[in-house]
Amino acid sequence: MSTLKLDLENYKELLQEYITTKDEQALYQAEQFSKHSMQQNISPEEIINVHIQSLQEIYPDMPEYIQTSMNFLLETMISYGLAYQEYQTLREKQLELKSEISVAANMQKTLLSTVKPDIDELDVGALSVPAKQMNGDYHHFVHDNKGGLGIAVADVIGKGVPAALCMSMIKYSMDSFSEMQTDPSVILGSLNRVVERNVDASMFITMFYGLYNNNNHTFTYASAGHEPGFYYHKDKDEFEEIDAPGLVLGVSPEITYTQYEKQVEKGDMIVLLTDGVTECRTGDRFIEQEEVLHVIKQYSHLPAQGIVDQVYKHFERLQDFHLRDDFTLIILRRNV
Repeated sequence: MSTLKLDLENYKELLQEYITTKDEQALYQAEQFSKHSMQQNISPEEIINVHIQSLQEIYPDMPEYIQTSMNFLLETMISYGLAYQEYQTLREKQLELKSEISVAANMQKTLLSTVKPDIDELDVGALSVPAKQMNGDYHHFVHDNKGGLGIAVADVIGKGVPAALCMSMIKYSMDSFSEMQTDPSVILGSLNRVVERNVDASMFITMFYGLYNNNNHTFTYASAGHEPGFYYHKDKDEFEEIDAPGLVLGVSPEITYTQYEKQVEKGDMIVLLTDGVTECRTGDRFIEQEEVLHVIKQYSHLPAQGIVDQVYKHFERLQDFHLRDDFTLIILRRNV
């Protein structure tokens, strides 16, 4: 007699014992039977069928309406079993995909990592938090051979793995540029041609690139359709929008980008961000721009990294700790 048939015989004995004695031990043994059935990949309808057969043997004169109800239950469980098997298959695939995405997210974090600069003249704070596992935002710091600091902030219009792959391409394109090639307009023009050639037409990338000159404290910048940044005047205690018109990357290889320059005074701040900061939502309401600036000003007594961290915590709490979009915020403050 096979192990399965032996177990089925045991089921009949367990059922008869429980009907007669209501013994808890019989229930425990039935639980063990269920576990063994799962290990043997026995479907729910097979167990129901065993139950029916056992009842028929225990009660040969079982009323027809009970037999009919058991048959109805069996047909129901057949449909349930098929649906459950399909669910289990989909769940296994989902878990496998989740595992692969987790590996990809860790790889992305390594590939796109950048080192926050440590410069006496400039206090730098930076934070980038993905809304999901893969980050569609990107920021990068680049030192040129003249002592300048390049700052890139980008956002892919789209999420998930495709967005992450686009960001990896942007990062390695930037790494391939010569240290002599530091002008923001030139950087964006070169990246625009790379994106136009290699990225699907349905995906667009916005980017802001700025160059801080430590020698004369000027900030040169250009934008490819990116979220405007802000400039904080310490002497006036007010913000000014850093607006630099320009088309998103990848629309046409012929596009050129206009470059702008700003003199940075001691104590002034440059705020660069993605739309995940300015488009935070609480309920059905989008956060107003003035609220973002108010929170930044509220923590302006802290070091730049402290400001960035506190602003993130503020809006994370406001959204019940559930980001709806990737959140990237960079603050530069002139120290001397």
